[in-house]
Amino acid sequence: MPLSHRWTLTRYLIEERRRFPGASGDLNALILDISLACKAIARIVAFGSLGDSLGTTGVAEPAGGATNVQGEVQKPLDVMSNEIFIRMNEWSGHLAGLASEEMDEPKQVPSAFPRGKYLLVFDPLDGSSNIDVNVSVGSVFSILRAPADVVDSGRDVTEADFLQPGATQVAAGYAIYGPVTMLVLSVGNGVAGFTLNPNLGEFVLTHPNLKVPEDTHEFAINTSNSRFWEPPVKRYVDECLAGKTGPRGKDFNMRWIASMVAEAHRILMRGGVFMYPRDTKDPAKPGRLRLLYEANPIGFVMEQAGGRASTGRQPMLGVKPSSLHQRIGLVFGSRNEVERIERYHHEPATRDNGSPLFAERSLFRD
Repeated sequence: MPLSHRWTLTRYLIEERRRFPGASGDLNALILDISLACKAIARIVAFGSLGDSLGTTGVAEPAGGATNVQGEVQKPLDVMSNEIFIRMNEWSGHLAGLASEEMDEPKQVPSAFPRGKYLLVFDPLDGSSNIDVNVSVGSVFSILRAPADVVDSGRDVTEADFLQPGATQVAAGYAIYGPVTMLVLSVGNGVAGFTLNPNLGEFVLTHPNLKVPEDTHEFAINTSNSRFWEPPVKRYVDECLAGKTGPRGKDFNMRWIASMVAEAHRILMRGGVFMYPRDTKDPAKPGRLRLLYEANPIGFVMEQAGGRASTGRQPMLGVKPSSLHQRIGLVFGSRNEVERIERYHHEPATRDNGSPLFAERSLFRD
């Protein structure tokens, strides 16, 4: 598509809305508000340490050091990004409520503002631990419909209102703040990527029909946790590491960025599989990533792009949430690889090749 003919995000949303003549336009307006929040965060991230003295955000920077409901230390940018998402979206009349990684409970729309028919769930700054080393970070968001009684009565939202399977998402996406800022979005009709044009201040459509390749030779996993992996995960990784001489018959490359947005973006652009599976490291946590505002929106984008998202055992978008900050194991990316990992989880358990009982004995070595 020639640069002069590229659509802005606004035009893209208008064209998508035309598929639904009766649509009110509220969803479009909400997504544009979200994109504005992402632009503001991108600017703060781009200033890095210089931002402390420039005061360009209009939002007082918190002292930081507190912990969120996850028990994780909140960096100042985490808190600031969360506040930006709230301020950019609470006033417009499109939302009935908001929920975030950084807030213990759902955020109510203030009584001074009208309430709408959508719920916004978000991770305001994914990968913020990488800020200090200048690695790409991002924001992840999911839009749900508010229950009918919330819309009809205007009552305050509760945690239960947000506990919807990922398949019910109306739209989802992420912004990635890297060498360029991009917004990747699905409104249920495929996936489109928009690059922020700093001259125009607009997100411009640059990747109109993103597709995840079905096959790959790259996988991403934190191998420092290998001693805690379940046997199907260990089997899959061992087979990849065995390369051409192993059962897969080809060499694999291993990647690990420790920023889920960056991992998802790489996979969306060129394929791969990402694994943060359930393990035995902390039995109280059935996974590391959060279902509602990390796994579900990334899973929605992957599925819309022809990939697959899974717990390792079942489709991610079919999981019924049990709590606002529920953690879960996550595997996503190239369809054939994710399906292979699922198949390994469902096959009868094989002997543990890592056990001393089955280790190669010196008597039988060449």
